Amino acid sequence: MKLSVYVLGREVATLEPDGDFRSVLTYHPGVAADDLVSLTMGVRTESWVWNDEVHPFFQMNLPEGYLLEVLREQFAPHMPVRPVNLLAIIGRNMVGRVQVAAPGADLHTAPKAIELADLLQGDNSEQAFAVLVREHATSGVSGVVPKFLDAQNETVLIGNHKKATLVTRRHIIKGSSDRLPYIALNEHLCMQVASKIMATAKTEVSADGKALVVHRFDVDKNGQPALAMEDFCALLGLRPANKYDTTWERIAKAVRDHIPGERRGETFHELAKLLMLTYALRNSDCHSKNLALIYTSATDARLAPVYDMLTTVVYPGYQHNPPGMSFMGKKTWKPGKSLQNFIVGTFNVPIKQQAIILEQISDAVADTAPMLRQAMEEHPGFRETGKHMLHAWHEGVAGLRDKRSYNIPDWQPGEAFAGFSEPEKLDSGVNVIGRSELLGH
Repeated sequence: MKLSVYVLGREVATLEPDGDFRSVLTYHPGVAADDLVSLTMGVRTESWVWNDEVHPFFQMNLPEGYLLEVLREQFAPHMPVRPVNLLAIIGRNMVGRVQVAAPGADLHTAPKAIELADLLQGDNSEQAFAVLVREHATSGVSGVVPKFLDAQNETVLIGNHKKATLVTRRHIIKGSSDRLPYIALNEHLCMQVASKIMATAKTEVSADGKALVVHRFDVDKNGQPALAMEDFCALLGLRPANKYDTTWERIAKAVRDHIPGERRGETFHELAKLLMLTYALRNSDCHSKNLALIYTSATDARLAPVYDMLTTVVYPGYQHNPPGMSFMGKKTWKPGKSLQNFIVGTFNVPIKQQAIILEQISDAVADTAPMLRQAMEEHPGFRETGKHMLHAWHEGVAGLRDKRSYNIPDWQPGEAFAGFSEPEKLDSGVNVIGRSELLGH
């Protein structure tokens, strides 16, 4: 199947498989250099050949998880559910400025919409994501996780659902799950911390704390594609399944490869903030798909605002997870001076600047903690998770402020970190296979 590839609505290339495990992207003659599909595939006359079903950039946009299950259920009886066929279904609505469609397809066919006001204000945001997925699946959806795109003028009510992510033309909407309760509220609070020290995607949380609305930064005020977006998983030529199989050293190399020289210092400074923030908030889900570049041309690439920042170690089965990516061959929450030395040697951020960043993070955590305590009062079901978050934040910041690493004053975290009992011990999350309950004793 040959597909047409568009940048900002302009057809620029064709994408077609060459056998089962080879993909070819060919630009049309006369395409402008700024209309590149990917930073790894600039405009040129020679085709870009990749020895896989599709190039990493297009893999970045393929659906995963719940949405992939739905698409398989709907389309497997009619055609093989291969990456190129999925792109034909969902490629009109990818995050960023690139679209993929069958030749001659209408790029502007829109799926049904969502009424965000009801989602944010209602007391039952466990709405029918399953119904929404099924209604939108044939209209073209895509992204890092299951996503849906369009304007907002229709309400869709839902019952229990699996953890899912929905995308509108201006927003990304995320739900919680039984396994990860109140993860939407968790992410919203972590994003409030991040927003106090660096550029982040704006977030809003529903009244019941179970749905999160993230304002997209790749579109203009009318919800139209404006910026290209490419995550580091694609930039490094990795499959999405290998998003943890990289290092901060390789992230730094990709920055040097794709960020113009005059912006590298600023980019490395922001990466230092992000790395230290990941340690402070105990976010073990910081991997190569949760870091990205945005750009309008190959000469203006820059680090995307922070997204998908949360405290992961507060959930059963995740509490012992190490950091998502290693540096200097280590994955540990107690890096000692190794973290400081790595940031100096790789990001070229001096120790004095690191100390300033650490004070900013410490203040941001202390300033956000009262909001977390208030959320614990408003949502009794969140109380234990909230306790674990406060404990993780305190431990994370204290670990960074080790006197052996930085010569800074003692931290005064504030009253929000006091006056509550110890959080309950988390289950291991390991299923032990033993005697069946159906057998007689």
